[in-house]
Amino acid sequence: MLATLGASPSQAAADNQSCRPDGMYTTPGVDVPYCDVYDTAGREKMGADHQRRIIGYFTGWRTGQDGTPAYLVNNVPWDKVTHLNYAFGHVGSDNKLSVGADSPTNAATGMTFPGVAGAEMDPSLPYKGHFNLLTKFKKQYPNVKTLISVGGWAETGGYFGDDGKRVASGGFYSMTVNADGSVNQAGINTFADSAVDFVKKYGFNGVDVDYEYPTSMKDAGNPLDATISNAKRGSLVKGYAALMKTLRERLDRAGATDGKYYMLSVAAPSSGYLLRGMETFQVTQYLDYVNIMSYDLHGAWNKYVGPNASLYDDGKDAELAAANVYGTSQYGGIGYLNTDWAYHYFRGAMTAGRINIGLPYYTRGFKNVTGGTNGLWGTASTSTCPAGSGLTACGDGAVGIDNLWHDLDDNGKEAPAGSNPMWHAKNLEKGIVPDYLSGYGLTDTALQGSYTRNYSSQLVAPWLWNDSKKVFLSTEDEESVAAKADYVVNQGAGGAMIWELAGDYRWDATANGGKGEYVQGSTLTSLMYDKFKAASPYGATRSTIALPQQTLPIDVSFTNFALGDSNYPINPKIHIVNNSTLTLPGGTEFQFDYADSAPGNAKDQSGFGLTVIRQDHTAANNVGGLKGVYNRVSVKLPSWQSLAPGASIDMDFVYYLPVSTPANWTVNVGGTLYGLTGDLTRGSTGATSSPSASASGSSSASPSSSASASPSGSASSSPSTSASPTGGTCTVPSWNAATVYATTTTVSWKGHKYSNKWWTQGEDPSTTGQWGVWSDLGPC
Repeated sequence: MLATLGASPSQAAADNQSCRPDGMYTTPGVDVPYCDVYDTAGREKMGADHQRRIIGYFTGWRTGQDGTPAYLVNNVPWDKVTHLNYAFGHVGSDNKLSVGADSPTNAATGMTFPGVAGAEMDPSLPYKGHFNLLTKFKKQYPNVKTLISVGGWAETGGYFGDDGKRVASGGFYSMTVNADGSVNQAGINTFADSAVDFVKKYGFNGVDVDYEYPTSMKDAGNPLDATISNAKRGSLVKGYAALMKTLRERLDRAGATDGKYYMLSVAAPSSGYLLRGMETFQVTQYLDYVNIMSYDLHGAWNKYVGPNASLYDDGKDAELAAANVYGTSQYGGIGYLNTDWAYHYFRGAMTAGRINIGLPYYTRGFKNVTGGTNGLWGTASTSTCPAGSGLTACGDGAVGIDNLWHDLDDNGKEAPAGSNPMWHAKNLEKGIVPDYLSGYGLTDTALQGSYTRNYSSQLVAPWLWNDSKKVFLSTEDEESVAAKADYVVNQGAGGAMIWELAGDYRWDATANGGKGEYVQGSTLTSLMYDKFKAASPYGATRSTIALPQQTLPIDVSFTNFALGDSNYPINPKIHIVNNSTLTLPGGTEFQFDYADSAPGNAKDQSGFGLTVIRQDHTAANNVGGLKGVYNRVSVKLPSWQSLAPGASIDMDFVYYLPVSTPANWTVNVGGTLYGLTGDLTRGSTGATSSPSASASGSSSASPSSSASASPSGSASSSPSTSASPTGGTCTVPSWNAATVYATTTTVSWKGHKYSNKWWTQGEDPSTTGQWGVWSDLGPC
């Protein structure tokens, strides 16, 4: 039920805005029911015993019908988790969200599990399968939220049809970007509308987008998609931003209608390489939270043997050393293949509480390892790579009994990867020959050599080393998960995301003919639950310094990124548009924070004197973790360069490792300090100057005492719809809410000219903001 039911519209809007998370975008004109899910500090309500999130991915394919152990909805530790992501839905050929056609063999909507205690269907629901059981258990555990996760590695650029064969439809790549590189807004609208219908039909609380990957880095993602994705690299980030904005707005509107808030999250890469091609990850403003895939940091796609998901860098990462990352002075000695680096990357744009670190309940591993310390930072290479991988040289992945959860390559053969559930890794560690091996088709079930557990407290990473076979398996266990849970608590982070719940373990003394073995369980999840239950509430404020409550509608965006490998040093333009009614005089100072995932050596090449004035992390490397959160920057307009209402200016911004969208902006105008409306800071209020003062172009105009703020905290300056702030008139056609703008068109509205970036109808040009469909071309 809507928390503000019965209040007047203005009071309801104010109440809901009091629950909006810091930094989150609000759909213009919509009373979004934030208070359904968030408290008045902007923190998510998850139940008294859940101070932090435990988000588990539940995969639809472990039904047990292939002879391997089943993991069904009744196996989920419902009292320990806060959210469940169902993996996966996909983008159909019609651009709609789908899990395939309804049938008795559809695991999501049609399958039943006779004879399995606890997996009986709820007969009151019109669908069966996993979705039936998810809805059934949510009635017993109402604080647990479920999200439909869309995409994944195999279904980002296509999907598996009802016959089990992959359909190379283009998936996210085609749904978001047309063949000519323009944003496919029509496809995005179709998908977003279908997503809203889907979550309502099946009782989900929101949508999780697992798009791998909307980056400009060539060949990133599934090799099966490369033909489609590489041709669109220059537009993927733009399409991703349009997708997430559209989803946010459609979910917000549906939530306002239903009196129920719908969530939106993403699974985000953690690799600095991939993130370099995602500009500043502009979509964070649309997300309730981000789930960092802080795993798959090392694996058999190359020869460098290292941890799957280390928490910290140790200054010895062989892959980074080979690329001279540690030896390149501009990088500041910062190693970027670890969870802590990825957390700090996103912390630059988001509150700590809107970030969840990823935990793998599966292994990665190599065979025939040479060098290193018990395999760690050694090498394992081969030229025999999985068919369809697109690789001619790769890592020598572990196989057979060391690769239980393997995929098949394009020829139907085992793909070497050393991928195992943690319960199998525990059996190997203890020298146990388990009784489930035949179900995985293994005929050679004898253990060769011993699997010795190693642990690096510097990395926070355990691994198994079989010296006889030269096999390295990167694992997680109680020691590493406890340390990562402590890290979440100490950082004020939102929680942890698990891929996937079916990999957790427990000891069963009655299994294996009474000899005992490790089986599926919830040991690691329960450990996190206990840690988080006793924790303080997560961090709900983005800035580490006090920010002014008054804001000005000055838009800032980061543009002109070079693509892929050409994007070094990272050198976008900072595009500043003065949409306020104040003239910004020469010498006006802007300050902002950028994440210390990049060192504090940012600069400009345009004569604006951009200077880093504070560094939270000043060490010569990031061994043991990055300290603090931010680098703070000061940059001033040149003394001869004022910025009139409606005018814009560009400056270079040069930095050397990826950062998310810089935040916590301030601007000092004539001695008065303002925030920026587009920063979406909680508690801020809009401010304007009087129209008469702005019309004169005076640099000393004072804020109007009658300034008012919209429910979203945006400034309300009410410019004339017929005259520009500089006194001219608009000669281009006026924007019309009923007109479909399918091609790029210039229109006039509220004294400014606008040009649409993609298909649109009914979106007020003055409200879409820096990442929206309309580009502000300035006053007429």
